[in-house]
Amino acid sequence: MDRPSLPDLSSPRPRQRPPEHAERLRIPARLSADLGYDAVGLPREHGEHIMDRLPRVGCVFGDDRRWWWIVPSGSQIGVVWPPGTTYAVGARVADPSWTSTHRPRPGADRPGLIHAPRTGSPYTPPIPLYVLTCRLAGGPPCWQLDASG
Repeated sequence: MDRPSLPDLSSPRPRQRPPEHAERLRIPARLSADLGYDAVGLPREHGEHIMDRLPRVGCVFGDDRRWWWIVPSGSQIGVVWPPGTTYAVGARVADPSWTSTHRPRPGADRPGLIHAPRTGSPYTPPIPLYVLTCRLAGGPPCWQLDASG
């Protein structure tokens, strides 16, 4: 049986801190985010592929461009997220299409919650997500113990 080829995630390096006007993704109040939370953004077309391969999926937000996976704060420390990913500190995501010159389509331009666990943690475990995104990007994981990511 032929396995589908892995998608290409190559793109410019992610920007770590969005502008001040960035909107914060809001997790459901019934889920406790005691560790704080950040978000890892990946191209929308890879969302289901990634979700199907993770051992556990926390909150995931999506719009017509990216899917955002909620991870504990600081999940960028000591790793280099591969090309094609965007790491959003504080889960503050900004998209130029949200500017006042563009009227967003309801539910399409702004990330909306597309998956949440019924109980427990809002987090997707960052290490399996990281290893999977590295695999999809075609490179090995890169650990940097003295780096902030």
